[in-house]
This record gives sequence, C-alpha cells and structure tokens, in this order.
Amino acid sequence: MTLLREAIGDSLRRARLAQSRTLREVSTSARVSLGYLSEVERGRKEASSELLAAICEALDVPLSRVLWDVSTIMAGVDAATAGAPADEAAAAAAEPERTAAEPAAQAESASAAATISADAAARPLPLAEDTRIVIPAPRSDMLVLVKGA
Repeated sequence: MTLLREAIGDSLRRARLAQSRTLREVSTSARVSLGYLSEVERGRKEASSELLAAICEALDVPLSRVLWDVSTIMAGVDAATAGAPADEAAAAAAEPERTAAEPAAQAESASAAATISADAAARPLPLAEDTRIVIPAPRSDMLVLVKGA
C-alpha cells in the first residue's frame, strides 16, 4: 500500500530531478531545511499545505499539478492492488480531472474517460512560452517491454 506522503514525495522528487536541481537549491529557495525536504521527498514526513505550497513555488510547479500526479499514482496503485489488469490500471491513472458538476454516470463511464473528443484533441493548449511540462517517468512495475524487429 502506498501512503499519501510517499506519493507526494515521489512527485516532488521527480519534479526536482526533471529540472536537474539539487535538494540544497530547492530547500534554500523554499526556505525549508535540507534535511526536512529530504524527509518529505522520501515519504518519511507529512508536509503541511503551506510547506507543500512553498516547495511547489520553489520548483515552479503548481500545487495542483503535484496533487494531480499524486492522484494518478494512487489510482494506479489502487487499481493494481484490486487485481485490475494493467490496461485498466493505466486507464484509471490517466483519467482526466472531473468536476463536481459532472453527472456521476458520466464519471463512471469507461468510454467517457477513455475518449477525448476530436475537437479537444485538435485544439492546442494555451501555454505561456516559459511553461515547463514535466512528464513523470513510469514506475518500473508499469513498464512494458517490447522486442524490436
């Protein structure tokens, strides 16, 4: 079972490593002790919302993105421990955000979660030029090896 603090730590560490930054750089920028940041990244300490916000600001990553990443990690773990096939676990981890206004039937619909409309897929996202997109590396238990031709 993956704990929430471990998933948060994994997400923060991946964001930091994707930027090739050291713990010292981030801890100084976030005004958090180096040791405490290390403990948070290793999932040993529960970080407060204020501390998470400071770390995310230092990493220039929105807190909502970290929480989204954590929710996909937790959804993938939950699906895997429930005995769901790998494809279903991956689909559960990749499911888009839902709002409270959406009907429950639509949220439960597998086809609605798995399909993106052609209009939405064709529209480019409005991103600022200095926006960084961080794609977390897949966990080793989620990798599929394919033999080349």
